[in-house]
Amino acid sequence: MKKHIIAVLVQNKSGVMARVAALFSRRGYNIDSIAVCATEDPEVSRMTIVARADDDVLEQITKQLNKLVEVIKVSDITNDPLVDRELALIKVGATPTNRADIIQIVDIFRAHIVDVNPKSVTVEVTGDEGKMEAIIQMLRPYGIKEIVRTGKIAMVRGGVENNN
Repeated sequence: MKKHIIAVLVQNKSGVMARVAALFSRRGYNIDSIAVCATEDPEVSRMTIVARADDDVLEQITKQLNKLVEVIKVSDITNDPLVDRELALIKVGATPTNRADIIQIVDIFRAHIVDVNPKSVTVEVTGDEGKMEAIIQMLRPYGIKEIVRTGKIAMVRGGVENNN
């Protein structure tokens, strides 16, 4: 099954995200990630959903989403030229002897240290999925204590018409 990125414009009302997630759940489809926020129009929210599905399943999901009253537009942007990002906060064990090594890794990945204490540092990193996985692998030997990730947000690049 292929990983798809689905952009869904919805009315910015309570319960809409729950109804969309329930639609996936009822049909036994797992959502890899979902990010939702109001758009430039406060009456409209944009959902970026990443899910694994074959083409037939994706077509069924799209049709079911379009049946929801609050849904304005559904677009599979998987094959479009995209700008996509994730945000991660990674808490790493840090000691006086390894702190400089951790800081060097953070600098290489153009990440930021957002919290420091005697036993750990918390790193903020943004980028695509590959960058997230790479910095996690580099920090793993130092003892990752906690990771929080936003999931993917994505939009079609400027100058490219999205016809979905």
